[in-house]
Amino acid sequence: MKVLAFEDSVDIEALLVSGGVNLENIVFKQYWDSQNYLERISEYTPDILMLDHYMPPTRGLDVLKGLLSSDVQRPRTIVAMSSASMANNAMLVAGADIGIVKFSVPELEIWNQS
Repeated sequence: MKVLAFEDSVDIEALLVSGGVNLENIVFKQYWDSQNYLERISEYTPDILMLDHYMPPTRGLDVLKGLLSSDVQRPRTIVAMSSASMANNAMLVAGADIGIVKFSVPELEIWNQS
């Protein structure tokens, strides 16, 4: 399973590890900004895309809207993972599959899939 995270301040892979997620069958990549996000998503073709809302230069909500209105293949699961629940709700309305407060990400059931 391939995971791509756009998050500018928290190391999501370290968060998953500290939360007890087994990354043995997960290829993880994180970008600390959202530059060229469509190109990055298209090249990596993640199964799971994780988006923070407050991230330069393009907010997670705008990354999501841009992705869904593009020809880039939609990842199987899109996770809105802002620390602000209002931002997650906005991304859910726009088409994200899961909205969760960032520090609860290790609790998601998606990590138990193969």
